[in-house]
Amino acid sequence: MKKRMIGAVLVTLMAMSPAGMARAADKTPTDKKTEVKRERLVTGTAIVQAVDQEKRVVTLKRADGKIEDLKMGPEVRNLPQVKVGDEVTVKYYESIAYRLLKPGEAPVPPQGAAVVERAKPGEKPGGVVAGEVTVTATIEAIDKKAQTATLKGPNGRSITVKAQDPKNLERVKVGDEVVITYTEAVAISVTAAKK
Repeated sequence: MKKRMIGAVLVTLMAMSPAGMARAADKTPTDKKTEVKRERLVTGTAIVQAVDQEKRVVTLKRADGKIEDLKMGPEVRNLPQVKVGDEVTVKYYESIAYRLLKPGEAPVPPQGAAVVERAKPGEKPGGVVAGEVTVTATIEAIDKKAQTATLKGPNGRSITVKAQDPKNLERVKVGDEVVITYTEAVAISVTAAKK
């Protein structure tokens, strides 16, 4: 499943422009009231082994030595610029931030934003897809023994989450409202083979 998802993301993003990753980074929550923020950035590279322009298949050799064939859809408009030896870099960024609302503070309405950028015609393929969602959830239950909290979102659905740091459960109580911001971005760039 993960392999298919990465392949699908790669196919989608081969049509994009590298300039967007900086914009995606700008979408990271910067609220000074944020109590907890967890983030990660994963980078992977592969070298183009073959390109079949007619069948729109790119063969990549990953850093771990595995070879994969990826079918490129019509949205990859700059496939002719991909050459054997080119390096494909994929960056995946994810963060989650949350803060407690102060007593009397109005809940933050659900918000979402997305950024999609793609390369200009004739450039090497590359680009970014990024999204951010912010919701306010109410703590419905806390189970300190299991180290979990049950949150009810604006859609009325509840979800139970495990606390990464059980000490955080000491700072909250049932009825507290939490603003949660989730950010995700994937960027791909293709650079010419090193001479």
